[in-house]
Amino acid sequence: MGRKENTKGQPGTKKTGSDRLLGENLSFVATEAYKLLRTNLFFCLPNNGEPKCRVVGVTSSVQGEGKSTTSINLSYMLAQDGKRVCLVEGDMRAPTLSNRLKLRRTKGLSHVLAGLQTDTSVVVKAELHPNLSVIPAGEMPPNPAELLGSERMVRMTELLGNVFDYVIIDLPPITLVADALAVSGVLDGMIVVVENGSTTKRELNDAMQRLDMIHDKILGFVVTHADGVGGRYGKKKKYGYGYGYGHRVKSEKKDEQDS
Repeated sequence: MGRKENTKGQPGTKKTGSDRLLGENLSFVATEAYKLLRTNLFFCLPNNGEPKCRVVGVTSSVQGEGKSTTSINLSYMLAQDGKRVCLVEGDMRAPTLSNRLKLRRTKGLSHVLAGLQTDTSVVVKAELHPNLSVIPAGEMPPNPAELLGSERMVRMTELLGNVFDYVIIDLPPITLVADALAVSGVLDGMIVVVENGSTTKRELNDAMQRLDMIHDKILGFVVTHADGVGGRYGKKKKYGYGYGYGHRVKSEKKDEQDS
């Protein structure tokens, strides 16, 4: 699955480490990795001629493995390919997408699922790409798992399916809380992010067992911080996609710890 492209800053703006890992600011190597991720997603979830929206969850075993970076960049790559994409900040306990994407609104997913806002009122356009919209997490509720497993969540994804080609849901780590399991009923499949050299076999096995319990479809594994030499592009790179447990592609250094 895929990687991303070269950095282009706006005049007079300074890019943070976090900015360099997103959208058009990614290196050539990272861009190609996320493009590969996008392509493999197309193979995993073929349309078969049906104009059906695909709902994909992105999770990890534990915190800090790069799942939010993966969610944003996969959404960006799909949008760049002409798909209408809604990125949902489903990690209501420790949201990072709103800050990363510089969204100002406070209303979001928690308000919709609690019946305080309508679905469409919390959808905001992302500056990252014209085809990319975002639903922020909103205020942290006392019962995130119950809200994600609610009938309102089902209805919301159905309504989003009438507007978007893909809905990507950034979810909390699967071994820490039950949120990712609770929302599985609305998903077409799950992508699991694994940090090379950090995630243990025990943690990954635990995550797989939990997904297996609910018979959730695992679309593939994104392997982050995989070492490799950048060849003609110089320097060592760390970031990449590994399909299943197979090949890994290199990418950017870890400049931030996202959930």
